[in-house]
Amino acid sequence: MKLKKATLLTLLMVCIFTAATGLAVAATNGAKLLEVPMKKLSVDFISDIVYSQPSIFGDPNFPLHMDILKPGSQELLPAVVFVPGGGFMSANKDSSLQQRMTMAESGYVVASIEYRVTPRSTFPSPLEDVKSAIRYLRANAAKYGIDPDRIAVMGNSAGGYLAAFSGTTNEVAAFDKGDYLHLSSNVQAVIDLYGLSDLTKVGYGFSKEVEAVHDSPSAPEGMWVNGPAVFGPGGSIHSNPEKAAKANPITYITKDAPPFLIMHGDKDTLVSPNQTEILHEALVSQGVDSTYYVVQGAGHGGPQWVQTEITDILIAFLDKHLKDKKTK
Repeated sequence: MKLKKATLLTLLMVCIFTAATGLAVAATNGAKLLEVPMKKLSVDFISDIVYSQPSIFGDPNFPLHMDILKPGSQELLPAVVFVPGGGFMSANKDSSLQQRMTMAESGYVVASIEYRVTPRSTFPSPLEDVKSAIRYLRANAAKYGIDPDRIAVMGNSAGGYLAAFSGTTNEVAAFDKGDYLHLSSNVQAVIDLYGLSDLTKVGYGFSKEVEAVHDSPSAPEGMWVNGPAVFGPGGSIHSNPEKAAKANPITYITKDAPPFLIMHGDKDTLVSPNQTEILHEALVSQGVDSTYYVVQGAGHGGPQWVQTEITDILIAFLDKHLKDKKTK
C-alpha cells in the first residue's frame, strides 16, 4: 500500500530533526566535529593474479603473478605497470609498496608484476613478460577499472631497464609472445629509476676491480644474455657483442618512443649513474621527451626514494602524460 504524501512528509521531518539533534548533541557533549575533505581515493588490494604461464627451465607452464592496487572510482583510470628490480635474479612484486600506494591514492591502478629471471631464463623472456602483463591489463581493463589507452610502465634497477626496454620497443612485434596478441603492448609513458641501459658498460664509472667483476661469465648481465655455461653457451657480457647489443634498450630508440622520466642517485654503488645518463642522451638525440634527475645523496634504493620530493615528481609526470590525456 502506498504511503500518503502526509506520511512521507512526516518521515522526512523526522529524519531532518534526528540529524539536527545529533549535531546538537555532538556540540554539547564535548565531541569535536571533523570535516574530512576528499584528497585521495580509497584503495583495494587484489593479490596473486596469474597473468601468464610461460615456460621456464624445468617448468613448461610457470605461473607469473601480479598484484593490483585498485582505487575506488566510477571512472576508468590510467594504469601503471610496476616492474621490480632484483639484479636480474629475482622479481619480488611486493617491493616499493610506498611508491605504489602513493600512485594508487592519486588515482592510478597500479599492477606490480613478477617476471622470469636468470639463471632459469634469459633475455628476451623477461621483456616478453612485461609486454604480456600490459596486454593482460588491456584485455581485462573493464574488470579492473582501467582506461586501456592510458598505461605507463615504471621500474627500478633491473626493473627500470625492463621499463625502459618496454618503452623503446613500442611497435616491435618480435617481443610480443603469449596471450592476447591481438592487443597492443605499447605504453604511453615510462619511469626509469636507476636502471641499466647498456649491459656492456655496467661497470663504467667504478673501479677497475668492479669492472673486472662485471666482465665475469657469472655476472648477472652475462647470464641474463648468455645463460649459465652448463645449460647454454655461457660467457661474459662481452663474449657476443651482437647478442649483447640486442639486449640493450638504447639499441631500439626511435623518435616515436613515449615520454621518459629518468632518475638516479649520485651515491649509487651498484648501478652507475652513467647508465641512465647514456639513456637520457640517446633519447634526447632522437627528439624524445626525456626528463632526467640526479638525486643528491641517494643510493641504489633506500629512504630517499619514498620522500614526497620524489613521489611528487613521479605523480606530476604521470598526470601530465596520462591524466591530462584522458580518453574522450
